[in-house]
Amino acid sequence: MKTLFEHAKVLLMDEAGSVLDDAFVAVEGTTISYVGPLPPEGDYSECIDATGKLLMPGLVNAHTHVPMTLLRSYGGGCDLDTWLHQYIFPVEEKLDQRAVRAGTQLALAELIASGVTCIADMYMFCDVIAEEVVAAGLSANLARGLTLFSEDFDPERHQGFCDMRELAEHWHGRNEGQILVDACIHGEYTSHPKLWSAVSAFAKEHALGMHVHLSETRAEQEACLARYGKTPTQVLDDYGIWGTRAIAAHGVWTTPEDWEVLASRGVTVVHNPVSNLKLGSGMAPIAAMKQAGVRIALGTDGVASNNSHDLFEEIKLAALLQSGVTGDPTALSATEVLRMATVEGAEALGRNTGRVAQGYVADLILVDMKRPHLTPCHNLEDTLVFAARGSDVVLNMARGQIIYRDGVYKTLNFEQTRREVERYALPLLFG
Repeated sequence: MKTLFEHAKVLLMDEAGSVLDDAFVAVEGTTISYVGPLPPEGDYSECIDATGKLLMPGLVNAHTHVPMTLLRSYGGGCDLDTWLHQYIFPVEEKLDQRAVRAGTQLALAELIASGVTCIADMYMFCDVIAEEVVAAGLSANLARGLTLFSEDFDPERHQGFCDMRELAEHWHGRNEGQILVDACIHGEYTSHPKLWSAVSAFAKEHALGMHVHLSETRAEQEACLARYGKTPTQVLDDYGIWGTRAIAAHGVWTTPEDWEVLASRGVTVVHNPVSNLKLGSGMAPIAAMKQAGVRIALGTDGVASNNSHDLFEEIKLAALLQSGVTGDPTALSATEVLRMATVEGAEALGRNTGRVAQGYVADLILVDMKRPHLTPCHNLEDTLVFAARGSDVVLNMARGQIIYRDGVYKTLNFEQTRREVERYALPLLFG
């Protein structure tokens, strides 16, 4: 397939923050082949008139738990520990592959319609999630979340570790990198040093990335200090967890000393402002982290603690929080936040996307700039950060394939998914 976008305003997301007016962008196969002010030569399978629309990189949601979409609004009003142990973990014990498939399909529909083209997901039943991601057309870094609540650990018998090994063997690099597998521990507070050593060694041996929950709550941070005399960042560093490309979700209670470690190791902290506020976990000091050299991306976390996959909501809140708390409206610029949701998220996941540039993967979205709440537009990036919504996305192209257009899904059947959720998954989990 060869596709040409014509007469588009284009946000390149390059270092200069360039915006092209009335530009042309060509896509061949899965790759952007041309970006410029004049129409390229050649014939195209489809020419798309993008007049009045903004063409920009697809969004990267760098921390999700997609099957948890089935738990939207369940257990609200609780802190993280109560929410997990009294609500989430008991229901998750009832999950089966069919329910996970339905929850994943539901999540992907929401993500696609709001402009996401790539995710980093941590959960169970990862083979099912991988199958649905491939069918839907997005890209994903998948991580089997591992826990260990005792010292008894045998990598040949630990179910999660075996799942991770098989996931990497069967899925890592599938479809020219559409699926990448990351090694994973759920978090310091849900695991044991024996697991950390084994997981870090596995990641190094197989050249995998790493996905970890980190310092989400004050209680987590303080309990780790009491156990080891070190913070989660520091003790996990001792066991080699940060010895590979790594993303650390939340980072709310990390310290300046932690930031030195994270920056020196090249770890990306994934900011999840809505989930952190809803659970009362706190607010990550993102502006200070960035000043300390820590890389930052954006995520929604699971819908059960959000309750939405709309990354535009995270973009707006991330900017507002830093301005409000610091008293400095320049603490986190609109450009910086957009980069967190695109190119910096892509880099955190080891992917050649997040920009509109020749040679990059064609993960592209069209935003309808004629909507009332986007008019007038005196400053494009400011308008996107503070006024745009996921519902403004009218086209989603992932890996060169149009997967959503004008409210119509091209790769999934939403009505069938909704019926499966209502008739099977929800009765299974909630009776």
